Amino acid sequence: MNGSKETGFHGIKNILAELRVSVLATLSLAVLLCGAYPLVVWTLAQAFFPKQANGSLLVRGGEVLGASLIGREFSGSRYFHSRPSAAGEGYDAAASGGSNLGPMSRKLVDEVRERVKRYRQENGLKESDTVPADAVTASASGLDPHITPENALVQARRVAQARGMSEEAVRGKIEAHTEGRTMGILGEPRVNVMELNLDLDGTP
Repeated sequence: MNGSKETGFHGIKNILAELRVSVLATLSLAVLLCGAYPLVVWTLAQAFFPKQANGSLLVRGGEVLGASLIGREFSGSRYFHSRPSAAGEGYDAAASGGSNLGPMSRKLVDEVRERVKRYRQENGLKESDTVPADAVTASASGLDPHITPENALVQARRVAQARGMSEEAVRGKIEAHTEGRTMGILGEPRVNVMELNLDLDGTP
């Protein structure tokens, strides 16, 4: 009987010891991963990458005009137009995503055909002129803030005429806002539409 009691006592003691270790391990990991680690990352980000860490916001005169990482729809002849967006009603950050329509989709074919027609009309192109693919297809996220340099150059004449600028000056703006491949190897050269349009509006 005494042996049974001792065995039972030691069993409870072992369980309590393991429970204590588990609780201490959980608390230690919570402090490390939910407190110390995020604090270190936040501090380093604010010290070395403050713009990116705070959303790459474009602020002028104390007013937030947008973010360089999220696209926005532009209309009118005076502005460069972003690529189409399938995110919600267009560039809705709460509904990021593509159309999920495949190459055999009749709806997608009709949409692209209509976009090609409208793009040619807006930019004074002939029926035989090639239209950049990014001008008539949406990105996977629906939030892409960039267009290709080729797309921007096609739009340059329209924007220049609407603003009373020389086409050469507008092309210079495009070149100034053309970003190269990330780390020199990733992606393709691209133009940030938001930053380009703000520059054209004369925003310092």
